[in-house]
Amino acid sequence: MNRLNVIAAGLGYRLLERNGLLEMAGLRFEPAQSVFPAVTCVAQASMRTGLEPSAHGLVANGWWSENLRKPIFWEQSARIVKGERVWDAHRAAGGTVGLFFFQQSLGESVDAIISPAPIHKHGGGMVMACYTKPTGMEPVLRKLCGSFPLWRYWGPLASPKVGRMCIRYFEEMTNVHDVDEAYLYLPTLDYAAQRNGPGSPQALSALKEFRRQLERISDICMRRGCELRVAGDYEITDVTVEPVMPNVVLRRAGMFKTRTVGGMSYPDFYQSTAFAMCDHEVCVVYGDERENAVKLLVGNGVCELPPDGPAPQGANYTVLVAKPGSWCGYEWWTDKREAPDFATHVDIHNKPGFDPKELFFFNKGVVRGTHGRRCEVANA
Repeated sequence: MNRLNVIAAGLGYRLLERNGLLEMAGLRFEPAQSVFPAVTCVAQASMRTGLEPSAHGLVANGWWSENLRKPIFWEQSARIVKGERVWDAHRAAGGTVGLFFFQQSLGESVDAIISPAPIHKHGGGMVMACYTKPTGMEPVLRKLCGSFPLWRYWGPLASPKVGRMCIRYFEEMTNVHDVDEAYLYLPTLDYAAQRNGPGSPQALSALKEFRRQLERISDICMRRGCELRVAGDYEITDVTVEPVMPNVVLRRAGMFKTRTVGGMSYPDFYQSTAFAMCDHEVCVVYGDERENAVKLLVGNGVCELPPDGPAPQGANYTVLVAKPGSWCGYEWWTDKREAPDFATHVDIHNKPGFDPKELFFFNKGVVRGTHGRRCEVANA
């Protein structure tokens, strides 16, 4: 391996600066401008293509399917990300590339892949498993490292220590199938800062854990004689006020339609004329009445236009940000009796919006950290 590119969730420049960690594992970190919206899938897509979101097509961790008439979150096909890849010329010249724990990596034009890919059982529950390329490496990795703990990757049991397993899987995979250039994603800093706030003791503990993981990665690179680069994708900031609920506003205005089933309220996207797909600090507004919806949300102080201005001309969406210190909740109900069955559970595919409250059991917790605005990340 000649070069390893580590992408670290929540690695903000100010986080390192205020904790005196601008130098770690032999690296010196400098500030860099994040992409906008500063969320996982958008940042990773831009890193892989070198393109702005308007060009590669991802403007959140989910996207609106006009043909299906619904928002879709966390699907993993690489074809969702449009545009040439930054490694295409290298591979065309005979080089090899590996992509490890990236979103939208399945079917990607690389030589080695590891991605969490559980099997959802018919009767409920799931089998923890990873998708690998070359095929057949998953049982080998499981034997060497143990089953990948997806419950530590997201949800109420999410832990900064899951980064250790990401590194183990990466190291064992590249011991067998080495590549010239590798991309490794680490979620280590993400959970504690969202759950408890970026200045909390838990977040500081996660930062210390990240430092240990980075030192291990640096040691791997030194032994293999490869260059190490590290980049953050966003910075997590404090939540100081209640979340904003753009879909509650749009529902009251008659733009967001619902249907009642068993006393519970579900979205009716077929008849809705405007809808806010919510994702941390940002929401992406779609629909035939999008312009009126944006005026309503901005005019009532629920959301703001980003400093960058509106979406590119001709786009079928508008990105808004929550008021400072807040974040965008996807909910369209205010009466708990209307809440759909998935509301209090970890259900990342059925919820038509990202729900950070899934970091708490039964969603009974207060989100203390968020991200999405353009910010300064740390790169080395």
